[in-house]
Amino acid sequence: MPILYAGNTDVGCKRAVNQDSIFMDGKLKFFVVADGMGGHKGGDVASQIAVKELSEYVKANSKNDPEDNLQKSVTHTNKTILQKGNKNPLWKGMGTTVVEFYFKSTKLYIANVGDSRGYLISQKKLYQLTKDHSLIQEKINFGMYTREQAHKDPQKNVLSRTVGFDKVVQADVFNYKVQKNDIFLLCSDGLHGMVSDEDILYLINKFIPEPSKSTPDDLSLAADALVEQANVNGGEDNISVILIITQ
Repeated sequence: MPILYAGNTDVGCKRAVNQDSIFMDGKLKFFVVADGMGGHKGGDVASQIAVKELSEYVKANSKNDPEDNLQKSVTHTNKTILQKGNKNPLWKGMGTTVVEFYFKSTKLYIANVGDSRGYLISQKKLYQLTKDHSLIQEKINFGMYTREQAHKDPQKNVLSRTVGFDKVVQADVFNYKVQKNDIFLLCSDGLHGMVSDEDILYLINKFIPEPSKSTPDDLSLAADALVEQANVNGGEDNISVILIITQ
């Protein structure tokens, strides 16, 4: 199934360094957003290591079962980041979120750790495909908070799972049967923490009104508009966006 894609990553308005990294490979049909954190100077390093190691592992094992491939790519990357952090005091304690999209045949395979998200836009509606690994999400799961209450909690950015921090990490891995003209969004919390789902959907529908007729330029404009809106709303974190259309 042919795909179109575009992405953008931006430092935002408040941070000095962009600790996000993105990866896009149209031939492999593999995409990653990683949001680094921790260590004295390690956040950007962790996300850069993540996109490099994840992509190289998935490509080298592309003949294997896709879900197994994604899970093992996270295990491999987790080990690599831990090893590099232990060798450099400036990087010790670094980690990163990851969300991976891997298209094979008529299916999309997804793996995620942390609070970088994957969304589907279908028939002008937005669906969150991934679940955040955060203390707030756990409170929502137990019925302690609504999403509106959670957004105001001072612990909203505390993660319960990251890549590169613990010796063992388990990604959520699952698949989705792709339809023609589906739109997919991968993003860091610099987008979804600053722009509401309603506004994300509005901007995507504005710039991609007819997915079947869209061009890469349309996707680029939509990605830029999402980043710009996050900055208009305060730009408190780095912002990363990848948009994909299946045609």
